[in-house]
Amino acid sequence: MVEQMDLSMVNWARAQFAMTAMYHWIFVPLTLGLSFLIAFFESIYVKTGNEEWKKVAKFWMILFGINFAIGVATGIILEFEFGTNWSNYSWMVGDIFGAPLAVEGIVAFFLEATFFAVMFFGWDRVSKKFHLFSTWMVAIGSNLSALWILVANGWMQFPTGMAFNPDTARFEMQDFWAVLFSPVAIGKFTHTTSSGFLYASLFVISISSWYLLKKRHVQMARKSILVASVFGLLSSGYVAFTGDEAAYNNARKQPMKLAAFEGLYEGQRSAGLVAAGIMNPNKKVNDGQSPFLFEVRIPGLLSLLANRSPGTFVPGIKDLVYGNEKEGVMGAEEKIVKGREAVKQLALYKQAKKAGDSVAAQTALDRFNQNQDYLGFGYLKSPEEAVPPVSTTFYAFHIMVILGGLFPVIFLLYLAFALKDTLVHQKWLLFLGLISVFLGFVAGQCGWVVAEVGRQPWAIQDLLPVSVARSNLTVGAVQTTFFMFLAIFTILLIAEIKIMLKQIQIGPEGR
Repeated sequence: MVEQMDLSMVNWARAQFAMTAMYHWIFVPLTLGLSFLIAFFESIYVKTGNEEWKKVAKFWMILFGINFAIGVATGIILEFEFGTNWSNYSWMVGDIFGAPLAVEGIVAFFLEATFFAVMFFGWDRVSKKFHLFSTWMVAIGSNLSALWILVANGWMQFPTGMAFNPDTARFEMQDFWAVLFSPVAIGKFTHTTSSGFLYASLFVISISSWYLLKKRHVQMARKSILVASVFGLLSSGYVAFTGDEAAYNNARKQPMKLAAFEGLYEGQRSAGLVAAGIMNPNKKVNDGQSPFLFEVRIPGLLSLLANRSPGTFVPGIKDLVYGNEKEGVMGAEEKIVKGREAVKQLALYKQAKKAGDSVAAQTALDRFNQNQDYLGFGYLKSPEEAVPPVSTTFYAFHIMVILGGLFPVIFLLYLAFALKDTLVHQKWLLFLGLISVFLGFVAGQCGWVVAEVGRQPWAIQDLLPVSVARSNLTVGAVQTTFFMFLAIFTILLIAEIKIMLKQIQIGPEGR
C-alpha cells in the first residue's frame, strides 16, 4: 500500500512539473527569438535612419515585454519545484545542478535586467548607439539565461564532471568545465535556442499576416516579414543541423531514447528510419508482435544518422532491456544486477564505517566502485521499467520532424513573395502564416516531450530514477499545488493573450 501511495505521489509530482514546464515553454522561445529580431529591426533603424524601422522595433518590443514579464513568473515556480517535490534529487545533486542555475542568476539575469530598462525607456534618454547596445545585451542575456538552465538539463541527460561521495550519498562537482562543455549540454542549448528563433519568426509572420489580411499597417508588416522570413529560414537550417547532432548524441549517451522515438524494438544493422507510422498499441517488449500497424521506412538511414556509418548496428529496445552479447550491448537486466550490488555494498560500507571496521569498509567501497555506474538500476524492480513510454515518444518526435520540415517552406515562400512585392495577393499563404505560430508551439512542445518523456524512468540518466528523486509528501499536498498552479498559469496565459491581442489591435506606436 505504501509503494502504491508513493507511486501516486511521484506521478502527480511528474504531472505538476510537466505542466509547469509546458506552460513555461509557451513564453521562453518567444523571449529567445523575439529579442534578437528586435535587435535586428533596431540595427536597421540605426544604420538607415529610417523612422519606419524604429516603429517596427518599438511595436515588437512591447509584445516582447508582455511575454517576458509573464515568462519570469512561471520560471521561478519551475525552479522552486525542485526543492518542494524533488528534495531527494536536490540533496543528491545540489552541488552540481545548483551551480549553473546560480551562474544564470548572477550573470545572465543581471545582464538582462541591467539593460532591460534602458531598452524600454531609454529611446529619448540615451544615444541611438547605446540604446542599440542595450537591446543587443538584452537579447544576449536572454539566451545566456537559457544556456545555464540547459546546461543543468543536459547534465541530467548525461551526467559528467562529478564523483559520488559514499559518505554523504551525494554527487559532487569535480569538473565544472566538463559539465559546461558536455556535448549533450551544448546540443541542448543550440537546438533549443534555434527552435526559439524559429518560433519567434513564426510569431512575427503570423501577426504580420493578420495585418496584411486586414490591410492595416501594411508597410510595418512587410518590413517585419522580410526580416523574420530570413531569420526563420536560417534558423530552420540550424534547427535541422542541431537536431541531427542531438540524435547522434542520443545514440551515444541515451540509446533507449533513440530506440523509443524510432519505435525500434529489434536491433538491426542497416536500420531503417521510420518516416511515418502508426504504432501497435498492444506491443510489449519481446512479445513477438509487430511494433507497427503501418509504417513508411527509409532503408539504412537510421544507421547512418545514429552512427555516421551505413550498415552499422543500432540497438533496439529488446537489446537494451535484455542485452545482446553478439553486438556487445549490455541490457538493463544485467545492469540491475550490478546496480543492486552497488546499493548493497554502499549499505555495507556505511555499516562498516559506523562500526569502525576500516578493512570491511574498504572492501565494500571497492566493490561499490566497481558497480557504481549502474547505481540507479539497483532501484528498478524489473528490466522492463527501463523502457520509456514508446508511443508517446514516437508520435511526439515524428510530429516535431514533420512540422520542422514544413517551416522552412513557409519561410521560403514568404521571402520569395515579399521580394517580389506580391505577398499581399497570396491569401492562401497569409492564412497559412496566420496559423503557423500555433504549429510552431506544437512542434516546440513535442520536442520537450521527446527530451523528457524519452529519458524516463530517469531523473539523472542511469543514476537516479524519478521514484527515488521524490520528496516525502502526501498525494493530497501535490494534487493541491497542481491544481493551484494550473489555475494560476491558465489565468496568466489568458491575461497575456488578452493584453497582446489588445496591443495588436492598437498596432504600431504612432500609426
